[in-house]
Amino acid sequence: MTRFSVVVPVHRVQGYLRACLESVLTQSFGDLELIVVDDASPDASAAIAAEYAERDPRTHVVRVPDRTGTGPARNTGADHATGDHLLFLDGDDLLLSGALAAVDAALTAAGDPDVLLCAHDRVDWWENVRPGGDDLTGDPLAVTPAAWNRVFRRDFWRGQELAFSSGAYEDVVPVHTATLRAGDRVAVLDRPCVRWRERRAGSFTKTPGRAHFAVVGRYEQLLAAAGPEERARLLPHAAAHLLAVLDDPGRIRQADRRDFFREASRVHRTYAPAGTAPGTPEGKALATASFAAYEGLRKAETRRLRVTRRLTRQKKKLRARALRAAYRADLRRPLDPHLAVYGAYWNRGVSCNPAAIHAKARELAPHVRGVWVVSSRNKHRVPPGVEYVIEGSRRYWQAMATATYLVNNSSFPGGFTKRPGQVYLQTHHGTPLKTMGLDQRRYPAGTHGISFQKVLDHTDQWDFSLSSNPHSTEVWERVYPSVAYQPLEAGYPRNDIYFTAGEDEVGRIRAQLGVDDGRTVLLYAPTHRDYQKGFLPRLDLRRFAETLGPSYVVLVRAHYFYGADAGLESHPQLGGVVDVTGHPHVEELCLAADALVTDYSSLMFDYACLDRPIVTYAPDWQAYRLARGTYFDLLSGRPGETPGAVATTEDELAGLFRYGGWDTAETTALRTAFRERFCPYDDGKAAERVVRRLFLAAPQSS
Repeated sequence: MTRFSVVVPVHRVQGYLRACLESVLTQSFGDLELIVVDDASPDASAAIAAEYAERDPRTHVVRVPDRTGTGPARNTGADHATGDHLLFLDGDDLLLSGALAAVDAALTAAGDPDVLLCAHDRVDWWENVRPGGDDLTGDPLAVTPAAWNRVFRRDFWRGQELAFSSGAYEDVVPVHTATLRAGDRVAVLDRPCVRWRERRAGSFTKTPGRAHFAVVGRYEQLLAAAGPEERARLLPHAAAHLLAVLDDPGRIRQADRRDFFREASRVHRTYAPAGTAPGTPEGKALATASFAAYEGLRKAETRRLRVTRRLTRQKKKLRARALRAAYRADLRRPLDPHLAVYGAYWNRGVSCNPAAIHAKARELAPHVRGVWVVSSRNKHRVPPGVEYVIEGSRRYWQAMATATYLVNNSSFPGGFTKRPGQVYLQTHHGTPLKTMGLDQRRYPAGTHGISFQKVLDHTDQWDFSLSSNPHSTEVWERVYPSVAYQPLEAGYPRNDIYFTAGEDEVGRIRAQLGVDDGRTVLLYAPTHRDYQKGFLPRLDLRRFAETLGPSYVVLVRAHYFYGADAGLESHPQLGGVVDVTGHPHVEELCLAADALVTDYSSLMFDYACLDRPIVTYAPDWQAYRLARGTYFDLLSGRPGETPGAVATTEDELAGLFRYGGWDTAETTALRTAFRERFCPYDDGKAAERVVRRLFLAAPQSS
C-alpha cells in the first residue's frame, strides 16, 4: 500500500500549481500518490494537472463537473485515496523539501498515530518567508485549524466519518474533531513541512465581507456536537479564533464588527460550561455580550502597547546617548598597548583567521590580552577561558576606544572611531571567486543596498590586509582601494591546522562525527546565493547517498547565513547523510573528509591545502555568474581555474563517485595547479608570521 496520499484541490490556481505539484513529486521520499481534484476550474489548472499525470504515474486527476468548493473537493480526493496517510495541500502552497521523509520518520517513531501536527511557514507575494507562528508544544487545539498542517491516518479518517464542510472555514470542524477523537494518538513534528502562500489578490482571507460569519457557525456546530469536557477544552480556542477573525480588517469590515461580535458572543454564552469563568479579558467580554467592553479592551491594549513602545524607544535613546558620551570620554584615555580586540563573521563567535591568530598570540605574545566581540545571541559560542564583550555594551565601547590592536575578518559594529596609534588587521574570510567590494557595483542584484561609501570608509581604517595568495592581493587592492593599508601576504592562519594535524587527530574527529572506519567521507558544502532565500540544496541528498551506497557518508554543511542546521534534523543519517552545519569548526570537517563537493564556496581554496580531491558541482553556474559575477571560469578545465572533476547534474555527480572519475590522474593535475596558484603561502606557519608582524613588530619577509 502507498504510504502517503497527497490531495490537492484546484480552482483558479494556474499561476501557482506547477510549483505546488513539483514540490510534491520531487520529494526525496517517493512512496506517494498525488490526487489532484479539478474543481471545475475555468483556467488552465486542469490542463497543468493532466500534463503532470501523463508525465508521472503517481499523479491522478479527478474532475468534478460543477464547482463544489474546497471542502467537498478535498472529500472527493480523500474518497479516491489509497495511501496509509492523508495529506491535504492547497494548490497555491508548497510541500517543503524533505517534508515527506521527515513526516515518515515522525510517524514511524510515534507508532503511526491517528493525527500528526506539522509546523509550517508562510510566504507573501514579495517572497518574504516568515515562521508560521504556531506553538506545537502546547494544546494541539491551539494549532492553526487548517487541513494542510497535519497528516491523518486514512483508516482513522474514514472510521470517524470525518469530512470537510461546504463553504467557508471548511477545515474547522473536521480538524478539531479529529484532534479531539484521536486523544493521546496525536503526535507533533516541529519542523516546517508546508509553505502557506499569502496571496495579494484572489484569496478569501483577503476579501472582507459577511461570508466570514461562517466561522461562527462552524464553531457552533463543533461545540454542539461536543461533550462537556470537550466543550470546556474547545471554548478558549474557539474564542481566540473568532476574535482573531473579528480583528482582521481583511475579513471583517468595520460596519460588520458589532454584528459579528454578537454572533460570536451568542455561541460562547450558549456553550460555556456552567459555573466557569472565562480565563481571558476577551473571553469575559464575549461572555457578557458587551461589544463596548471589548472595544474598550482593544483600545486600552493599543494605548498600552503605544506607551510601552514609546518608553522602550526613549530608554534606547537615553542608553545610546549615555554610551556615546562615555565612549567619547574613553577616546581621551591612553591606548592600552597590551589589548587586542577580535571579531569574526559579524560577531558570530570565535572562528576563522582571527581565532587562529588569537590562539597563536596567547602562545607567542602572552603579554597581549585578547578580547572577543560577540552578539548576545552568540555568546554561548565562546569557548571557556576566552574573554569577550557583548557588541554595543559599555565594555565593548571601552575596549574599542582603548585597544591598540583590532583584528577582524568582517567589520566591527556600531561605527567606531579609529584612533591614531591603533593597528587594524583585516584578515578577510576567503579567497574571492565571486566579485567583492567595488566590483559588486556591476551586479546590483547581490548588493542588497550596500553603501559603497561605507565600504570605502571602512577600508580606510585598515592598516594591514591579509592575503592568502597573489590573486587575493590583486583583487583586494582594486576592490578596496586605499593608501591607508599594506598587504600582508602571509597565508591564512585558519589553514595552519591542515599542515599540523596528524592521523590521530583526523581519527578523533571522524570518531566524534560517528563515521566508521573504512567509509569514504564526502563533505558537501555549497555556498549561499544572493538571489535565494534559505538553504535549498540542488541535490537530492537521500538519493545521492543511496546511489553511492553504504561505503560512503555525506557530511552536509549549509552556509552559516542559513542558521545552525540544514533542515535535516528530523531524519539524522538519512542512510549516509549527516547534517554538520552546526559543527563549530569547518576545518575539522575538512580534515575528516576524503573529498570536498562544493559549488562556489571559498572553502575550496582552503581545502586545496590538504591536496585531496575537490569536486565542483555547479548546476546553476551560468545563473550564478550573471547574478554575482566571478573572477575566473571555475568550469573551464584550465589549470589554475578548475580544482578537479566537474558535474552539472545530479546524475553526473553520482557517476563521478560510482565510476571513479572524482579522483584520476587528470583531476590530480588540475588540483596541483589550483593548489600552486591559491595556496603558495600556506605551510602551517601563517598564524606565527601574522603574530610576529602584528604584535612583535617583526618585518614581513619577502
